[in-house]
Amino acid sequence: MSAAGLVIIGSGPAGVAAAEAFREHDADAPVRIMTEDPDPPYERPPLSKEYLRGTTDDVALHPADWFAERSIELHRGTVTELDVTDHAILLGDDRMAYDALVLATGAAPRPLLVPGGERALSLRSLTDARRLREAATGAKTAVVIGAGFIGCEAAASLAMRGITVHLVAPDTLPQEKRLGSDAGHRITDLVTATGVRYVGNTSVREIGSHSVLLDDERTIEADLVLAATGVTPNSDLARAAGLRVENSLIVVDGHMRTSADDVYAAGDIALAHNADAGRAIAVEHWQDAADQGEVAGARAAGRTVSWSGAPGFWSDIGDATLKYSAWGDGYEHSRIVDHDDGFTVWYERDGVLVGVLTHNADDDYDLGGRLIVEGGPAPTPVR
Repeated sequence: MSAAGLVIIGSGPAGVAAAEAFREHDADAPVRIMTEDPDPPYERPPLSKEYLRGTTDDVALHPADWFAERSIELHRGTVTELDVTDHAILLGDDRMAYDALVLATGAAPRPLLVPGGERALSLRSLTDARRLREAATGAKTAVVIGAGFIGCEAAASLAMRGITVHLVAPDTLPQEKRLGSDAGHRITDLVTATGVRYVGNTSVREIGSHSVLLDDERTIEADLVLAATGVTPNSDLARAAGLRVENSLIVVDGHMRTSADDVYAAGDIALAHNADAGRAIAVEHWQDAADQGEVAGARAAGRTVSWSGAPGFWSDIGDATLKYSAWGDGYEHSRIVDHDDGFTVWYERDGVLVGVLTHNADDDYDLGGRLIVEGGPAPTPVR
């Protein structure tokens, strides 16, 4: 590899994992991470939990000297264009050459398109988390919009700070469409156990200075509002450069290679082929982003590796930990099994296990992950 080396756009888990994996296989070529984030690389999962609760300020992904020890350079700036023909990125009028390029630009919070939507805070970056935590310091009431895992985590964390929190979502139960009613009831119990009030079957019509108006004409007092309403992949650079993009995701093979030579993509922006699934899968999980980044970095260094394993993640709602592993493209049947202090939900399609959700059932989670990859049935009948 020439002096141009590896350039990575994005300092999240995929980007940093790509840099680390590349350096493990190539000790000499330059490695540069381009980022717009003002903070050194950090862990995102604690932002909606321990950090928001005020129980930790340490969210650094690595110690300060970790990057210097590995000769990984961090550059702050905005990449304005990709020149995949001449192997360069453009930062305004400046050009930076690359031998290999990894796109790990992640995703951005989806704006809340209602009157007053600009008043709602978001929670994606450490900058967002600081703003939210500062707002929570003087707040007595809060509304969290969206009952995905981030919304549930953040609502619980705010309630644990003594704030009166309403969690507003269009579903009767949190994540009912994705995980089913049995799981939705259990998640509701975990959320409300922290003091959160769940408000389902409605949407936000308008956000005022200290209140939220719902579609059903109810008004909820809110000193702060958090919109946890999903994200949009940051794939505009790739699309403008002519890379293959489908539904805002960059299409890559199992080695994270895009349609352009020596260009890879990983994380929230990637539609990646999974070797065990035998098809392309989109994921938005921290660990999977890191796994994909590791593949991209190793492949850029000349190693033959591919992405495999069933995607999964953990979520902490208050003091309760949920673990979920699934291919993520739906199921036909589900069955919940209650335990003394937890539960397991098994998900099947065509008689094959495609997902598992657990609370205090680590053995089931580990077994489920293996069965999902093996393509076997659930250990208990699912009908």
